[in-house]
Amino acid sequence: MVRSYMRHGPTQAFGIINSPTANSSYDGRYAYVAGWEDVLVWDVKRGEMVSMWHSPSHTSQVTFLTPSPSASSSSASSSSSTQTYAVSYMDGSIKLWSYDPSLPEVEASELVTFNGHKKSVTCMEWDTDSTRLSSGGSEGEIVLWDRIAEIGLYRLKSHKNAITGLKFIPHPRKGENNHPGFLISSSKDTYLKLWDLGTQHCIQTVVVGRGEVTSLAIKEDDSVGHGQAEEEEEEDEVKGRWIIVTGSGDGEAKVWTLEKSMLDKGLKENENGELPTLIQPLCILPLPSSTQPITQISFHPTSPLLLLQTNDKNIVALRIRSEEEVNAKRARRKKRDKEKSKKKGRPDPEEEELNETGDGEVKWEERITSHCVVRANSKIKSFALAQQEVDSAKGGVQLLVALANNSIEAYTIPSPSHSKKSKSAADGSSSSSSSEPTKTNVVELPGHRSDIRSIAISYDDQIIASASNGTLKIWNARTTQCIRTIECGYAICCTFLPGDKHLVVGTKSGELLLFDIAASTLLASYKAHQGSVFGIDVRPDGRGLVSGSEDKDVKFWDFELKEYGDGEKVVDRLGRETTYKTKQLALVHVRTLKMTDDILCVRYSPNGRFLAISLLDSTVKIFFADTLKFFLSLYGHKLPVLSLDISRDSKLIITSSADKNIKIWGMDFGDCHKSIFAHDDSIMAVQFDKGQGSENSHNFWSVGKDRMVKYWDGDKFELIQKLEGHHGEIWALATSNNRQFVVTGSHDKSIRIWEKTDEPLFLEEEREREIEQMYDSNLLDSLNRDPELDGGEAGEVEGVAKQTTETLMSGEKIMEALDVADQDREALREWEEEKSKNNLELPRPSRNPELIAAGDIDADEFVLKTIQKIPTANMEDALLVLPFRQVISLLGYLDEWALKGVQTVLISRILFFLMRTHSNQLISNKIMRTPLLTLRNHLRESLEKEREIMGYNLAALKFLKSRWESERTAGLYEEENMNEEAVKRRLEEGRGKRKRVEVRA
Repeated sequence: MVRSYMRHGPTQAFGIINSPTANSSYDGRYAYVAGWEDVLVWDVKRGEMVSMWHSPSHTSQVTFLTPSPSASSSSASSSSSTQTYAVSYMDGSIKLWSYDPSLPEVEASELVTFNGHKKSVTCMEWDTDSTRLSSGGSEGEIVLWDRIAEIGLYRLKSHKNAITGLKFIPHPRKGENNHPGFLISSSKDTYLKLWDLGTQHCIQTVVVGRGEVTSLAIKEDDSVGHGQAEEEEEEDEVKGRWIIVTGSGDGEAKVWTLEKSMLDKGLKENENGELPTLIQPLCILPLPSSTQPITQISFHPTSPLLLLQTNDKNIVALRIRSEEEVNAKRARRKKRDKEKSKKKGRPDPEEEELNETGDGEVKWEERITSHCVVRANSKIKSFALAQQEVDSAKGGVQLLVALANNSIEAYTIPSPSHSKKSKSAADGSSSSSSSEPTKTNVVELPGHRSDIRSIAISYDDQIIASASNGTLKIWNARTTQCIRTIECGYAICCTFLPGDKHLVVGTKSGELLLFDIAASTLLASYKAHQGSVFGIDVRPDGRGLVSGSEDKDVKFWDFELKEYGDGEKVVDRLGRETTYKTKQLALVHVRTLKMTDDILCVRYSPNGRFLAISLLDSTVKIFFADTLKFFLSLYGHKLPVLSLDISRDSKLIITSSADKNIKIWGMDFGDCHKSIFAHDDSIMAVQFDKGQGSENSHNFWSVGKDRMVKYWDGDKFELIQKLEGHHGEIWALATSNNRQFVVTGSHDKSIRIWEKTDEPLFLEEEREREIEQMYDSNLLDSLNRDPELDGGEAGEVEGVAKQTTETLMSGEKIMEALDVADQDREALREWEEEKSKNNLELPRPSRNPELIAAGDIDADEFVLKTIQKIPTANMEDALLVLPFRQVISLLGYLDEWALKGVQTVLISRILFFLMRTHSNQLISNKIMRTPLLTLRNHLRESLEKEREIMGYNLAALKFLKSRWESERTAGLYEEENMNEEAVKRRLEEGRGKRKRVEVRA
């Protein structure tokens, strides 16, 4: 009989505040950060997680997230309506999430998934009206996506390295033409490129410098006083410019300018036949000298602030002064210089020359002045500015900083208006330092600052303890909430004591720390060893423990209740005085076992007879627990044994080593039953299943530096299940006593619980599934192979196509539906021919069971329902799978749907894509001419009806809008007691002023 097992599945990961793989976003109240494969939403003030955006069965980590600008621009508060977030992942996919910050208890919904990048996505940017999304990948490609149609528009291929910045620029005459605008991109290949989205080509390439371009920011500058004089400009010429700031890998920040007038004229040759240079260098920002890359640059949306992350721990805030402020400063300097020259008695020629040159044009670099510096305690991974200022007496700009040590901080930067007043009140010196930024909130308690080195589960499986360098945290196993945080040294191992009220931690400094969990206090600290304590194990009788250290000593400790303090004196009625002293648990050292090498792990056998000790010389020594006499020595590993465990029946011992092997030994003779090459890197921990009814179970778990969790059968020596989820080396493993779950801790600072499910698992099916996954991945790699690698020509622009498992399955569904429909129609046609030929009443042939199950529908309706179930984003890739024979069949069904007038938009999209893809075959096939002409006529009629319906609806909406506006306006003016002429006059004034307003900082 085939043996079955129960499948284990991952539950919610916890202990993560933010992961260092992606940027962050901030709306003034909630912080949106990456939590490896999830997006976490934190209430910064309360320090609580309010939402987690998790996509089932998606394990790829988040690389970038950005909110659509619609909510922040249309309302004063960004948390008043539903907002769309674009989230990209390491596997090249992009998901759009819809979330309402005003209702945090409502889960975010996944809208659509885009697949177009062959490698990870490094940055994304929305356009101003949130209809298009641009994404740049680590392979150097830029993809533009249509959010409304849910398709990829085109792919721009010109960069040779990872994209580091993308910014949309609208056409200078956006309201007068339908030009799709421009796109600026920066990359690690040292280039800055300007793309015309109308022609879909690069119109200028700028070599920024020697170092990689690591960041990009853009701001619109409509201040007059740059370029040519205003009198020389034409009346209809567009005024203003775009300021572009780029940060390099060598620590240099350069400023570039893009004139709107030149962008409006386009690439027109001058008299000498030369093309104009649109992006021109302006200046280099005055920053502290540093060779570290500027990883992020950001303009504040409303305040005149520019923030740059100049090194690992600092963010520099620069203030952009107005031209009036610069001229006022020049006047004050000129006045001071005159007063100095009067005191000297004769004018200084150098000062006169300075005064003469100081009255000229205000350069942009003169407008930049230092504002403040934000200094964090740890390495900064990203920062995010809130979209609006704080409503407080002080005022200020809110800044969120995501740190690399699994914590986030919120700062308030002094508002430029407040700091400007304080500076002018001082002595007029604009270079004087403003007040420092203040740290307002920190979120750090729900996670560790460093790697989780040890994990322990209580005897009743209710709480979990995790220890790292500096902190010990206690978690509720059911709710995964952190209920205690206790400071400790560099913890390497820990274990619960019987009763689950106390915990012992072994540290790198050689101490044993005894903690009272309920009181969150350190009861005692014992200097047990001269070196790091690598192993602790409680004696099976629950009366003591053993510790092993790199000082080559194994020490045995007993538990005792010791009295401490003076106690409390109580006098009874007879006058007798009794002193009651408080007793608390203590460790008493009873004996020591000296070894010949460093000790890496110690473990008692469950029956209490033996003690197994692993040494640095790659051997495992087994002693009798009572007499400490030598019993066995296990040789075989090539590298030190990092972990070991003994089965519940004390018959088997398993050892895991840095040589990537697990060995299973017999406890009676020390013979090696099996050696398994288990992981691709060092195996850090191994444990048998525990609990009631598992005395004869030899199933065990192993974790390693290859980020894998594996479940093994120790009797058959076979891998049962392989679990993926961690994004860093796994250091710690603990199995529950009821065999229902396993807990692992990792370098990625996350703790994950793997629970047993009710789903049975069969080894043969599991191996077949792994082989199918491997085959699918190889197939997808071959389908998505870059044509450049095969010797094909590489164009600058190409279509967006990427085959995934979902698109292949969708294509197979369409193929199956077409086969079923064609067979049904062929059977019906043969029946009708036979009936007309013989003039007999033949029984109607039985229909396909799938058509009957769908409601005994017609063949064309069955195909339509199948296609409607396919997501719009996967439609084109799914249609690529169809062979030409079925493409012709599908065109026939399109004609029938167009004749009925159903799903006109869907029919048009499918038809245009098929015509574009199979144009050569359709042109060469003369038989297809008549059906295509029929399809064209039917589709035109259907589209005409759709246009009439849309026009009628638009006219009705415009009428309702004008009616609502007139009623609202009249109502407002009636409240002000205005007569009819005054109302008309006010309306005319409003119409005259209704122009686009540019807010200048």
